Amino acid sequence: MLQIYQKKDIFLWLLSSGLILILLIWVGGLTRLTGSGLSITEWQIFSGILPPLSDLKWIEYFELYKKIPEYQKINYGMTLNEFKFIYWWEYIHRVLARILVLIYFVPLICFLIKKKLTINESYYYLIIFILFLFQGFMGWYMVKSGLVSETDVSHYRLAAHLSLAIIIYSLIFWALLNYKKKFKLNFTKPTFFILCLIFLILIQIIWGAFTSGLNAGLLYQTWPLMNEKFIANDIIFKNLFSFELLSNPSYVQLMHRWLAYFIIFYSILIYFFYFRKINYTKPFKLIFAAIFIQVFLGIFTLISGLNIYLASFHQIGSIFLISSSIYTLFYVNNE
Repeated sequence: MLQIYQKKDIFLWLLSSGLILILLIWVGGLTRLTGSGLSITEWQIFSGILPPLSDLKWIEYFELYKKIPEYQKINYGMTLNEFKFIYWWEYIHRVLARILVLIYFVPLICFLIKKKLTINESYYYLIIFILFLFQGFMGWYMVKSGLVSETDVSHYRLAAHLSLAIIIYSLIFWALLNYKKKFKLNFTKPTFFILCLIFLILIQIIWGAFTSGLNAGLLYQTWPLMNEKFIANDIIFKNLFSFELLSNPSYVQLMHRWLAYFIIFYSILIYFFYFRKINYTKPFKLIFAAIFIQVFLGIFTLISGLNIYLASFHQIGSIFLISSSIYTLFYVNNE
């Protein structure tokens, strides 16, 4: 009975951490979509917990924002009330991050002191905590790239920040599914196929961050064609194998589309040629549902002119998609 109670504590701890992390990713997406990410120009780990509490303090923060290129080149003439709007998004994002680290770290220390975790579990959860700390640094490192000479953050750092959050979530979700079991992964053929799918989804999330960071979604807001062409006129085929694919908005949007098609093709292929034959149909219903929702949201986000609500749900859709794939991995690993 005591062991069951201890496991329940771990389950609730992981569940709360995972849910807050999803909320944090969603708020982070809206922070990006509302152009709020550079509104706080200093990395204040402790003093930044409290927002400005006086008119003088608001003016001080606003004056700091006026010194960066984003204000001077894009938001010049912004009022204090307009600044407060973007400030609050970034502030909520940062405070949520602090709350999440505390909710994860404090129970972890208690579990370690009370020896509720095995040696392997302790290492696993400590690695997640280290990733949380690195994620905090990466968040500031990303913001820093937009404070000096650019009007936006580096899309590479944005991709690193988002993909690291997804990796942390994936590790927590995997632990949540396995909280009654050992974390052992059996490297069988079905496991390999699902791991490849998860890897493809992670690559697609990275390209989604590239698309967002380069504002590539503002180009070719039609589907399935890119301004009446399957490959837009400004894309040279031989350059698809160059760094243009990483930094040119047109190429990035094309790659984001193609990766989506490939993930659909790959999922159908492994299902009909392998998983259906061994009667692993149940978990794939979740995968196909997640793919349908994600593709639907992606298309309508594009043709809507990047409606921020659709775009934010499209980002959350990627979490649903990778969660369904991790659940499938758990399913085939324990059959």
